[in-house]
Amino acid sequence: MTKVEAIKKVLEDHEGIATWQTIYNEIEKYYPAIKSQIDWEAGIRGVFYRDEKEKKNFKRIGLGMVALTDFKAEEIEEIKQDPVRMHSFMEGVCLEIGNFLKLQTFTADPTAKYNNLPLSEIATLKNIPQFTYSEIIDTTKRIDVLWFNDKGFNFPKKAIEIVDSIGTLEPALKRTFQLVEFNLSFYILCKQEHKKKIEKELSFEPYKRIRERYFVRDYDDILNIYNNPIANSRDNLFNVETYF
Repeated sequence: MTKVEAIKKVLEDHEGIATWQTIYNEIEKYYPAIKSQIDWEAGIRGVFYRDEKEKKNFKRIGLGMVALTDFKAEEIEEIKQDPVRMHSFMEGVCLEIGNFLKLQTFTADPTAKYNNLPLSEIATLKNIPQFTYSEIIDTTKRIDVLWFNDKGFNFPKKAIEIVDSIGTLEPALKRTFQLVEFNLSFYILCKQEHKKKIEKELSFEPYKRIRERYFVRDYDDILNIYNNPIANSRDNLFNVETYF
């Protein structure tokens, strides 16, 4: 079996789409000698990119996922009409951006799907790190997406809530506020039409005392970053308050 065939088999095992990490973890069962080669991961990517350039078997999806050419990615304009699908789609986008920034990522919704891929396969952390009191952990693990530092002990760096209706705003804010004593920023992602209402809510206690740590972004702001990874290089994206 060739490397192209091995990559294809892994993708077929995952309904046509997988993260690079899944490819690295599973390709050996189809190409047993793969890890004996120097820079074997780069070798896999090289094989993939050559095939992709010739438009034979593969294509890229998002920042860190690959797919078979006949895989049909979700259409954003279509899923915007469905709050449940939009919620999981934005969670997937946020996980992808966090991974792109070389951070550790966690989601409260591992079984939800992004482009037919369970979020558990995109998040790099399966369990939330035990970084503080259990009472805070119990609340924190219900936050939609968390980014943690990659080196040393894992502490939260960004807490992200997707607020698809105003009715979910209050519990989302309460969850994030449990992390007030930690050095991180809080992001509320929403429809454009909800931004003013959310910003008004943040002007009241207890949130007003840390208002500068809260960032309200509409979906299109985030999707613009996600869909333009070249313009938004990793160095620029890391100054995430400017963009995200």
